[in-house]
Amino acid sequence: MPVLFFVLWVILNGRVTLEIVLFGIAVTALIYIFLIKVLGYSVSMDIRIAKNIPIGVVYILNLIWEIVKASVTVIGVALTPGAHPDPVLVEFHSGLPGNFLNVLLANSITLTPGTITVFRKGDHFVIHALRREYAEGLGESSFVKLLRRFV
Repeated sequence: MPVLFFVLWVILNGRVTLEIVLFGIAVTALIYIFLIKVLGYSVSMDIRIAKNIPIGVVYILNLIWEIVKASVTVIGVALTPGAHPDPVLVEFHSGLPGNFLNVLLANSITLTPGTITVFRKGDHFVIHALRREYAEGLGESSFVKLLRRFV
């Protein structure tokens, strides 16, 4: 986190001089101390975030891929004269620990065309899907498998 603060400081200043670097180090240290003392932030949280960066990148790439695939499928349904939507509500439990991972899953499902998260409480989800086959296997989707790998 301190490195990100310092990089942001340099970017916002627009140039790199000895004065800006020294003052940036001081400001970064003060902000980091504030985070630790007042907001309860910890160095172990930085380490945990750093360990999750690779899986986070994979998750984002997977999300983009799933959005593209779902977009093509939904466009096919919309443009095919004989294809009709078959809306369905599906309930499942993700089995993911913590609120953050479940909210991330809910938002990922909603971002994917053809599906909307209607309700989420804990790891219990109610999903509306445009067609029945879009809702099949949501509990074991690539989103859930990748989210289980977060530390």
